[in-house]
Amino acid sequence: MELLIRIDPPNNGSQRIALEGRLDTHSYAELDRQLQPLLGPGTHSLVLDLGELEYISSAGIRSIFKARKALAAHAGKVLVLNPQPQIQKVFDVVKAVPMSEIFTSAEEADAYLDAMQRKVLRGDEKDDA
Repeated sequence: MELLIRIDPPNNGSQRIALEGRLDTHSYAELDRQLQPLLGPGTHSLVLDLGELEYISSAGIRSIFKARKALAAHAGKVLVLNPQPQIQKVFDVVKAVPMSEIFTSAEEADAYLDAMQRKVLRGDEKDDA
């Protein structure tokens, strides 16, 4: 499944974006392209609704971190809404230990994230991938 990106009209410096499908090595560049004009000083918060996002890879995580860094440069924030359990697990893992300290390649990181998300979907989330 591809990534569908819905951008709502801006609302007092807040911008809401809903993502559906897969945010991975095939789709992150399109997200980056669509986010770029929204990351300027006029945006103080970027709200990412991930309720329909089924999968995220390390490339997708980098896109979100890139947006966070751009907004932080002018005291803005990225807020995440409604992450599916497998997506929340990825955020928990990334927050706990920076991926750059664990994996030797993006492919290795993506394989780990893929296995971990599959376990969450099967209900085996207490086991490590």
